[in-house]
Amino acid sequence: MNLFARLFGRKSYAISDLVKDFGLSAPVKSGVRVGRVQALQLSTVFSCLRVLGEGVAQVPLKLMRKQGRDLESATDHDLYDILAHQPNGWMTSFELRELMVWHAALCGAGHCFINRGTGGRILELIPLQAGSVVTKQFADYSLQYTVSAPSGAQQVFPAESIWTVRGPSWNGFEGLEVLKLAREAIGLSLAAEEHHARVHSNSAAPSGLYSVDGQLTPDQYKALRTWLDNEFTGLQNIARPMILDRNAKFTPYAFKGVDLQHLETRKFQIEEVCRFFRVMPIMVGYSDKAATYASAEQMFLAHLVHTLMPWYSRIEQSANAKLLSRPERKAGLYVKFYERGLLRGAMKDEAEYLSKLVERGVLTRNEARELMERNPLDGLDKPLTPINLTADLSPVEPPQGNANA
Repeated sequence: MNLFARLFGRKSYAISDLVKDFGLSAPVKSGVRVGRVQALQLSTVFSCLRVLGEGVAQVPLKLMRKQGRDLESATDHDLYDILAHQPNGWMTSFELRELMVWHAALCGAGHCFINRGTGGRILELIPLQAGSVVTKQFADYSLQYTVSAPSGAQQVFPAESIWTVRGPSWNGFEGLEVLKLAREAIGLSLAAEEHHARVHSNSAAPSGLYSVDGQLTPDQYKALRTWLDNEFTGLQNIARPMILDRNAKFTPYAFKGVDLQHLETRKFQIEEVCRFFRVMPIMVGYSDKAATYASAEQMFLAHLVHTLMPWYSRIEQSANAKLLSRPERKAGLYVKFYERGLLRGAMKDEAEYLSKLVERGVLTRNEARELMERNPLDGLDKPLTPINLTADLSPVEPPQGNANA
């Protein structure tokens, strides 16, 4: 049993532990409380995290080896299977990468305990609960991680025992918590959603002034209030006729969500929250009428370049630095995302992509077949060369002299 298992008793956290952690919240100016669980209940936050997490997790992550000009998958290395397929006994590579991006995007950093065996060989990567890791930097710039277990036990680990994927950072060793920075924007979104929900729960039909002749006693007022709440509020009582007595009058104050600018506020808050996560609103299902098919296509391309590629680079470089030793990096090993995986499901785009690379001689036809997970065929291992790029190597004939000269 390794040190981590002896100290913490288990390798994963139960949902109840996450709920306890998510329950931590603080009030904001809009009057609501904002914590992790409240933020995740907001559809824009949840969608942004899904866009980032799935955008990173669905792309193949491989350990590669470069020797001279030759590149190959380092399938003989233990880390290859851990990164590409199964990082531990209960998670897939997709699930681990998605989890770490969720933690990094919302809480500043995603952490994994690196379980090493004999000779420093990596056996598995164990994800740590968001908020359970405290990073400390010493005067010599070395880092130390203090990990807290749900039981309250704590253990200090050196930097080489923790793999960290950070989001944007201010000091270089701690990621900025988007949840804290965006609390006001998230809180306003939650408040607008709750306000709009309460309008519909009370319904607009009975909202107004109910007046009767004479003065009501406290008991009569209480009875009248209970009668109105039971008979005329709520969606189930919309359009029911109201029976009045004692010369009672009801003056409705009709209003709509549009009148209170609920819709405009909620739409603007979608864009506001997306700005914090650097996710284009169209990726969370929001688009205005100005978007066309051509502009949407460019937006998706911009999403790959400006949103996902920085996350690919963060994870690649952190994995190279923390999961590979300096001698291994010098030997040509490196971790690489293959964003071509985003074309899976888009057969036309993938066909055009591979055709252009084959026609220009960048890939051989068998290499293209390999990318499509098809067996090679004889005679397709030589790259094609476009005719207009072929050098004219035919011998030049000397000029013929004048025989009468």
